[in-house]
Amino acid sequence: MNKILVVDDDRESRALLLEVFEASGYAVHAVADGPAAREVLNRDGEYRIVIADVRMPQESGLELLRKLREQNSPHQVILMSSFLTGEERQAAKALGAYALFEKPLRLGELLEVVGELAAPSPMGIAT
Repeated sequence: MNKILVVDDDRESRALLLEVFEASGYAVHAVADGPAAREVLNRDGEYRIVIADVRMPQESGLELLRKLREQNSPHQVILMSSFLTGEERQAAKALGAYALFEKPLRLGELLEVVGELAAPSPMGIAT
């Protein structure tokens, strides 16, 4: 089963995404900030997809992505934000974010992207 980690400081956003992904058959866990996300990911290597808000008080989603890449993390990261600067978009692309969504989220599109990431690879080769 594909495990998803949601990282967002907004409690309502976390609850909504938990509900949507659980209803779609995913194993999902949510935390409020980047340090908590890294702790979960270091403890449980089965998470494949990370969905993180870009703007969070303790550590931005971009900083979380940067730290994951420094650790050569295999996680696919989807970033989301209510407002993105051109610089943030460029940084997300340079750091290898799989996708970037603006809030309010289009849940159907987000589920489609997550479905692409969760799909088995040809010949069972992990991506």
